[in-house]
Amino acid sequence: MDLDEFNEELIEQHLNPNRPKSMEGDIIDILLQLRKEKSTPIDLTLDNIKAILMNVFVAGTDTSAITVIWAMTTLIKNPTVMKKVQEEIRKSIGNKGIVNEDDVQNMSYLRAVIKETLRLYPPAPLLLPRESMEKFVLEGYEIPPKTIVQLHSYCQENQWKNLDPEIWDNPEEFIPERFLNSNIDFKGQDFELLPFGAGRRGCPGIVLFK
Repeated sequence: MDLDEFNEELIEQHLNPNRPKSMEGDIIDILLQLRKEKSTPIDLTLDNIKAILMNVFVAGTDTSAITVIWAMTTLIKNPTVMKKVQEEIRKSIGNKGIVNEDDVQNMSYLRAVIKETLRLYPPAPLLLPRESMEKFVLEGYEIPPKTIVQLHSYCQENQWKNLDPEIWDNPEEFIPERFLNSNIDFKGQDFELLPFGAGRRGCPGIVLFK
């Protein structure tokens, strides 16, 4: 109920003609414009817009929390790795006492830990559904066009190879060092690591990772 009221207040602020410039062109502004122009196949209501905002909010907070939980759990199970991360952070921060976003860019081992966490424990292992454009055959099964296909991020047949032993040494073990001298990244260009998906159906939250 609180989240619904919060989203409703945001919409009301965007409907105000005297709204701040910073609100112009954001996702709420775009959705309201689509509703006004009736340029979508369905009649977009304010309740629809609130539902979309809730999905965006939950997708961003829930997945981040899951990743942090898995990272901390895995570090606890691997004290040697945890010690290396702690040493790197203390060396980079010194007496400043707080870690900001710019500091993280210089912490190669911490970034490797994050990549390894996303490889082993993608927060959304089931990627967004796709619809087949034409008939194709997969493992002997004929898939007709316009079939909704749900892909798993570990799916070998479709080149998602998080645990493929031909790509990763000891793929089921937590070894952040594998990313220290590797160009593999999670931004949708390397099929070995796709926690955010790729292409037009990739997670928009990927832009928050630098």
